[in-house]
Amino acid sequence: MFKRLRSDINCVFERDPAARNTFEVLTTYPGLHAIIWYRAAHWFWGKNLKWIARLISTLARWLTGIEIHPACKIGERFFIDHGMGVVIGETAEIGDDCTLYHGVTLGGTTWQKGKRHPTLGNRVVVGAGAKVLGPILIGDDARIGSNAVVIKEVPEGRTVVGIPGRVVEQKKPEESELRAKIAEKIGFDAYGVQQDAADPVEKAIYSLLDHIQAQDEKLESLAKEIKRIGGENIDMHLPKLDDAVLEPGDPEQAAHLKVRSES
Repeated sequence: MFKRLRSDINCVFERDPAARNTFEVLTTYPGLHAIIWYRAAHWFWGKNLKWIARLISTLARWLTGIEIHPACKIGERFFIDHGMGVVIGETAEIGDDCTLYHGVTLGGTTWQKGKRHPTLGNRVVVGAGAKVLGPILIGDDARIGSNAVVIKEVPEGRTVVGIPGRVVEQKKPEESELRAKIAEKIGFDAYGVQQDAADPVEKAIYSLLDHIQAQDEKLESLAKEIKRIGGENIDMHLPKLDDAVLEPGDPEQAAHLKVRSES
């Protein structure tokens, strides 16, 4: 028992840079307290002393804000960071070295008895507020993004974001470089695009940028060809994205338009 407790404490230092010493972790970390209470409740559940097990888990919920059913199965070095609002259902199974953040639910989607909660493989990380629902398998080394709602199985090593949860693809180096050039050309700063995995909204925005850039290039080629055959010169100047947008009737609108026309 003490060996497992030592392992649970050590994993806190590995995953939380705010942890300073063993005494602090042991006395002030509700995630660790919840695991200790769960280990005791699970032992009583295995001895068929289920009322005592449920009483312990209820007391732990009052004290930590974390609800873990004593019948669920949790592996070694399990870490709950912050913890408040975490719910782990009766038939949930969690592998070794997994991490859950606050507000996570490992829940069911049916009132029928039997396996109805998810199974997490080893080294799975579930972000704050995420909901993993149903008897689905989350593969080893998978990542569930914050506030995602996952109702389908997740392959090993993949990342899921969004509602409903979608597996996101890794960006190809050449794709990232091309989009950076497009963004620079049209004056769009791809602020915050530092992650290797793009979420679906980001992917949709960049698809639109790709489409707009392709249109601009075709229009520019068309304008040059029209000019070459003697047609009227087409002004391909486009307004900058940071141009001010003024409401109708704004007293500054006339002056603004005048400056633009003169430029």
